[in-house]
Amino acid sequence: MKLPALATVVLLLASGAYAQQAGGLGPKLGQEDVAPPANKASMGELLSRGYQIKAAVPNGGKFFVVFLQKDQSAYACEMKSLTSSQCGALN
Repeated sequence: MKLPALATVVLLLASGAYAQQAGGLGPKLGQEDVAPPANKASMGELLSRGYQIKAAVPNGGKFFVVFLQKDQSAYACEMKSLTSSQCGALN
């Protein structure tokens, strides 16, 4: 009678240890869930995500093209006005 109870305890302990090592259910504690950057975003969204302005060049008339970068990701944004921009991923 003690053998089935012992086998049950061993199986429960082994499955708990395996579940801790597998780690397939989301991020580990203390890590933030990181979303990949979108192909199109506004300049305000990119700046709030930590992108930095690296350069700005005039594009003809009133428009400017602003280049933003964070790590290995880069965007080019066309500034239409102070409150309107259209950005696209470069890589």
